[in-house]
Order: sequence, then structure tokens, then C-alpha cells
Amino acid sequence: MTQGQHIDGVLLQWGDRLFYPGNRIVHTRPQPKLSALAARQRAAAIRERIEATVVRRAPQVMVKVTGGGRGMKAIAAHFRYISKNGRLDIEDDRGDTSRGKSALQGLADDWRYGGTFIDDLGDRREAYNIMLSMPRGTDPLAVQRAAREFAKVELADHKYVMALHDHQANPHVHISVRAESRHGKRLNPRKADLHRWRETFAGKLRDQGIEAEATRQATRGRDKNYDTLWRLKARQDGRLRTTRPGSKATAAAQATRAQAVEAWMHVGKALATSGDADDRKLAGAIAAFIKEMPITQAAIPHRATPEVAPQLRPIDLVPQR
Repeated sequence: MTQGQHIDGVLLQWGDRLFYPGNRIVHTRPQPKLSALAARQRAAAIRERIEATVVRRAPQVMVKVTGGGRGMKAIAAHFRYISKNGRLDIEDDRGDTSRGKSALQGLADDWRYGGTFIDDLGDRREAYNIMLSMPRGTDPLAVQRAAREFAKVELADHKYVMALHDHQANPHVHISVRAESRHGKRLNPRKADLHRWRETFAGKLRDQGIEAEATRQATRGRDKNYDTLWRLKARQDGRLRTTRPGSKATAAAQATRAQAVEAWMHVGKALATSGDADDRKLAGAIAAFIKEMPITQAAIPHRATPEVAPQLRPIDLVPQR
């Protein structure tokens, strides 16, 4: 095995853990090995994601499920909210755009009767509200086009409507999707789905020429707890006084972050031994990136887990000359 093949092998093994956690599945049968060409291409894709994360610090997409209606009354209210009571264009899954209160009523009737009947009030969630967002300064129309392509892929066979909000700090698109598909299958997004949704949205933004990444918090060494939209609104209205911890401090969260640091160190040490100057430069960027992580500054020196050997230090990633 050549040095280049060894480095690519490390990127495939540990880069997958950083950027494609869903691939870490235990199979009962041996999986087919990638061809040499496929391995090089995948290693190149992982290098690109590493550069985007640690060198260019590409903006991170945000995809959140902000709630959902259990009856047509709540669903129609969300239609009014995302369209600013009919003042903004609202686009449906067929690509048709409409505006005005009468159009909103038509959409509500279509959802109420188009499939299993949705009563005004109910016990079952009949819709999910999703928000796709990018940081300030991103082209709002590119965000809208990317959201449209995202919905075609991830929400196919479901009724959905969307509206662009570009009047606030961060351009974002609100999507309301009917939980029941046209074939009777129900949407039930879980954590793995949300991560895939972020990946899809980031890819659609890149297709629009917008640099975007969907890297997990653990991969970036972050541990922030974000308040849900209902908590933010309830606190603003004075209906909620309790606050969530600012960081994820559970043992599982700490272990996940520690495992990410371990993966970064393996990748960085491999790149530091490369004969390619760009690889060695990337190893230096990884070392700087690890040093910035809160977990490196606080947790690792004092509470190294069995998976993260104490002797693995960012200084080990200094490029070899």
C-alpha cells in the first residue's frame, strides 16, 4: 500500500465518522470494498469537507422542525403566519404561487379534504412546520431556490407550502408539510432525518453557488443547546421562566464530542505525514481547529475517555518536514 492509499484509507475510516455518522452501521455481512478510483474520489470529497470546515469555515445551514398542527385550525393559522396573513407569496408542492386571504382559505380546504379528512381539532399531528435558514448576508433568492429543491427531494409525495422570509436578519424559508403522504405513509422526522435534511439543504445551496455545510456540532467541537421556537416565544411572552442549560453536558454528548476529537486527530496525523504540501498545510489547520474547541480547552486534559488517548495532542499534528 502506498502512502497516498494509506492516507486515503484514514480519511475514509475517520472522515466518515466526522461527516457521515449515518454510515456507521454494523452489518452482518461484509460490505463490498470500494474500487481504487471510488476510494480516491470519496477521500477527495472528505478533504473538501475538511477544508470547508476548518479552513474556510463555511456557513452552517440550519434546519429545524418548529412544531406542527394537530388539526386544521392550527395548520391554517401557520399558513397565515408564514404568509404574513396573505401579504407574502406562498408556494405549494406543485410550484404554484398564490397570495391573499382567499388563496389561504383554498389551501386550507385542499389540505382538509385532500386525503384523510382533517378536522379543526385533533389528537394526531397532521402537519410539520420546518424552517430552513442561512446566516445574514446570504442571497435570499438562492435560499428559496435551494429550499424548493430540498422539498422536491425530501418531501416528495406530500402536500407542502413554503414562504420566504427575507425581512429579518437571517434569510429563511418556512415550510408546512402534511404529515400523511398521497400514499398514506406518515412523516415522522427523527434525529437522523434532520441530519440528512441538513445535508440535502446544504447540497442544494452549493448547487446555487452558495458555500454551505451541514457539519454536526460534535464535529465542530461545539456543545450549545438551542432553544426551540416555542420556548423562545413563550419566554418573550412571559409564559416561561425556566431556561435550558447553555451547553450539552450529558455523558453521551461529552462522549460524542470526545470521539469527534479522536477522529480529527487521526485524520490530522495522517495528513501531517503526507508528501503533499497541501495535505500538510491542512493538517496544520486541523491542529489549530482542535485547539479552538471548548472540549479540547476544558474537558480533554482532565476527563479523557477511554476512546481518546491522552497522548493524542493537537501538537502531534504539526506537519512533518
